[in-house]
Amino acid sequence: MDRSPTAGSPRSTAPDWVAPALAVYAITFLVYSLQWAFTWDESFHLLAAQLISAGKRPYLDFAFPQTVLNVYWNAAWMRLLGQSWRVPHFFAALFTLGAVALTGRSLQFRFPAEQWRDALALTAALLTGLNAMVFIYGPLGQAYGICLFSLVAAYVLTVRAAEQPGLRATLAAGFFAGAAAASTLLSAAAAPVLAIWILLSNRAGDRWRKLAAFTLAAAIPFIPVLPLAIEGPRQAWFNLIQYHAVFRQLYWPDTRKHDFEIWTSWLQSAQAALLGILAVAGLTYIARRSDWSAARKSEYYLCGWLAAAIAVEVGSAHPTFSRYFLLAVPFLAILAAVGLYAIASRVCDVPRPYLAAAPLLVIMAAGLGRSLYDHHQDMGEWRPFEQQARRIDEVTPRGAPLYADEPMYFLTRRTPPPGLELTYSHKVDLGRETNALLHILTKPEIKAQVQSGMFATAYSCDDDEISDLGLENLYRQRDDIADCSIFWDRRK
Repeated sequence: MDRSPTAGSPRSTAPDWVAPALAVYAITFLVYSLQWAFTWDESFHLLAAQLISAGKRPYLDFAFPQTVLNVYWNAAWMRLLGQSWRVPHFFAALFTLGAVALTGRSLQFRFPAEQWRDALALTAALLTGLNAMVFIYGPLGQAYGICLFSLVAAYVLTVRAAEQPGLRATLAAGFFAGAAAASTLLSAAAAPVLAIWILLSNRAGDRWRKLAAFTLAAAIPFIPVLPLAIEGPRQAWFNLIQYHAVFRQLYWPDTRKHDFEIWTSWLQSAQAALLGILAVAGLTYIARRSDWSAARKSEYYLCGWLAAAIAVEVGSAHPTFSRYFLLAVPFLAILAAVGLYAIASRVCDVPRPYLAAAPLLVIMAAGLGRSLYDHHQDMGEWRPFEQQARRIDEVTPRGAPLYADEPMYFLTRRTPPPGLELTYSHKVDLGRETNALLHILTKPEIKAQVQSGMFATAYSCDDDEISDLGLENLYRQRDDIADCSIFWDRRK
C-alpha cells in the first residue's frame, strides 16, 4: 500500500533543522575556503585576474583559453580588496553556498508532500554541499562557484517563468543561464535545455516572446567578450575554440584511456553511486505518480534533462575530469532527494523524515572527509607556495626578470615575461608569427631564453625541467622549499 503523504497532508511538526544545519555548513565551508582550499590549476585564473587588474586584456595581451566573466569578476574584487587568493575564494564560496541554498529551496516550498519538505530540502542542499567535488572545487578562483549558482538560479527562475505571464522571471533565467556559460563553456548545454523547456512547458503568457526574451538575456553576460573578439578575432578563436578542440590533448596523449577512467570513476565513489542511484529512483517515482500534475512532473524532468545535458557535454571534453561533473550535482541532488522520499515513505515506512535522511548524509559527510584527505595529500595548499614566494622576493630585485609559473607570478605580483602567462601553452606551435600573435612561447624558445641568462631568478618544482634547463649550472645559489627549487645569482 502506498503510504506516501499527498499535497494536502500537514507539514511536519518536527523541529526545522534546515536553517541551523545550513548555517553550520556555511561556516565550515567558508573557513575551509579561506584556509585550505587549493588546486594548482586555479593559479592561472588568479594570475589572469591580476593581469586584468593591471590593465592587460585576455586574448589580446596574453593567452587565456576560457570565457572571461569569472576572471573579470575576480579582477574587480581584487582591485578593490587586494591581490590575495582569499578574495576570489570568498566570493566563490558565497556563490557555492547560494547554489546549495537554492537547491534546497526548490524542494522546501514546492514538493507535494508538505510534511517532507524541510527534510528533503536539507537532503538536497547537503547532497550538493557535501559532494566532494563541489566542496573542494566550488570555493576556488576558477569558475565553478559562480557557475553552480548561475545554473541553479537559472533553473529556479525558469520554473517560475513558466507560471508567470510577464517576462521578468524569463529575462532573469536567461541572464543566469548565459552567466554560467560566460563563466565556463562547460555549462553551455544548460541554456538550450532551459530555453526549449520554456517553449514546451509555458503555462502563462506568450511562449515565443519568452523564448526571445530568454535568448536575448542569455547573450548579455557575453558582452565582455565582444570587444576582444572584434579587435582580435584570431586570438579569440584560438582561446575559446581551437585550444580546447585541438591542443588540450597535447598534455594528455592517451586521452581515450584517461577519459574512460573518468567516465567509470563513479563506480569507485560511494558519493557518486548513491547520488546516481537515488536520482534514478526519484525519476522513476515521479514518472509513476498519477496524482502529480504534468506541470509538476515537468519541473523535475527538467532536472534530469539538465543533469544529462551537462554530463554529456563535460564528458565529451578531451580530456575530461571528475570535477567537471560537479556542475550536474544540484540537479541530481534534487532528484535524489525525491528518490529518498520514494524509498523511505513507500518501502521502509519511515515515520520521521529527518531520520530517513540522516544515514545518507552521514555517508556523504564521511565520503567528503576521505576526499579532503586525499586531495590535501595530492594538491596541498597555498601556504608552501606563499613561503616560496617570500623567498623569491628576498633574493630577486623588484623588476628583475623571473622564470617561474603561474602561482609564483601571482603571489609575487610580478608580471610574467610575454608568453609565460600560461604553462599549458608551451607545447603549442603554430609557427613563429602566429605564436607571437597568440602570446605563445614554445619549450625550445623558453630553454633558449633561460640559458641566455636573461632571468635573475629561476623557480621550478619539476626535476626533469631543472635538469633540461641546466639550472644548477646557470646559478650559484639554490634553495629547496617544499619540493620546489629557487635558483639565483647567475654565473657570469
